[in-house]
Amino acid sequence: MPRALIFDFDGLLVDTETVLIDAWVQMHAEDGLPCDRETLHYIVGHTGIAHDYWTAYAPEIDRDALDARYRETARTLTLAAPPLPGAIALLTAARAAGLKIGLASNSSHAHVEGHLNYRGMRGYFDCIVCREDVPSGKPEPDVYLAALRGLGVHAVETVAFEDSVPGHVAAHRAGLRVVVVPNPSTARFDFPHAHWQLPSLVGVTLAELEKRFG
Repeated sequence: MPRALIFDFDGLLVDTETVLIDAWVQMHAEDGLPCDRETLHYIVGHTGIAHDYWTAYAPEIDRDALDARYRETARTLTLAAPPLPGAIALLTAARAAGLKIGLASNSSHAHVEGHLNYRGMRGYFDCIVCREDVPSGKPEPDVYLAALRGLGVHAVETVAFEDSVPGHVAAHRAGLRVVVVPNPSTARFDFPHAHWQLPSLVGVTLAELEKRFG
């Protein structure tokens, strides 16, 4: 049995990524403007990609007001998003079995821990590492290496769970075995470093993890 599991957050435990696209599409629809949903599919889950989200609007539009409206729309949709299927069952089983549980995210502590607390999930995790804790975010391995140190385990005895290409690359570079569970925003991509790829966390058991990674 692996000694530890490390999870991504956005798009894996809670789908906070697709709702960002939904909010953008909703605003354009409300304002009668065209938008290309596919554009944001290639940005979600990455860092450092510059993009103007409001090109369909008139040049003189108040961008600050649009951004504020977008944040509120996205916040409403995000708070309504439940934990993804299978997430709570797997976390509960891992905790009951005495496995160490970590979280490695490209997002901030305020974002991640706020959402975990809101859904009553914070207590599952022994260590949470976020983007501000390390020199470089995913696809660099820094967040995973820091999570391994925080948990006091080695990469060879740890399994990572990811939903995005840069996330699974980061886990692979840190030496972890990687289970990939794409979300609607990432399902179109290839995951060459996945040791196991699944449509959801439903049915992922500790017995199956031991069989594959023990």
